[in-house]
Amino acid sequence: MRITIVAIGKIKERYLLDGIGEFVKRLAPYCRLDIVEIAEEKMPDSPSPADKAKVLAREGERLLKAVRPASRLIVLDRGGAVLASEDLAARLDALALAGKSDLTFAIGGAFGLAPAVLAAAAETISFSALTFTHQIIRLLLVEQLYRAFKISRGEPYHW
Repeated sequence: MRITIVAIGKIKERYLLDGIGEFVKRLAPYCRLDIVEIAEEKMPDSPSPADKAKVLAREGERLLKAVRPASRLIVLDRGGAVLASEDLAARLDALALAGKSDLTFAIGGAFGLAPAVLAAAAETISFSALTFTHQIIRLLLVEQLYRAFKISRGEPYHW
């Protein structure tokens, strides 16, 4: 399986980089994983709704350009379907069996995702009704992908 994570923004915090790096390393036997960072647009101080919309649109255009044409786009958004870890594992298994083994997960920036990105998505998932920073979601996503592969293979996963 080939998985790409396309995310708005660069992670600077060492603890997040270390955590993401650990799970990227752990995922190597299970899939080919690439992480593509899209530069965040500069938001003016006290932005208007129109300013926010312009920023999201520009970020969204660049994000969509990073998605390979044959890849299935899955966006992470609070409004998406909430899945348990076992559900995510079953979903990845079903996609692989259906021949859809090239997946792109999209993570928005501080203001979310552009409507064009949401519209282009084959599916939208949510990790929680809680709000997380886009940097933490990246760590949660790689951990959940690792957990899903372990579940699918019946392998233990304990920390």
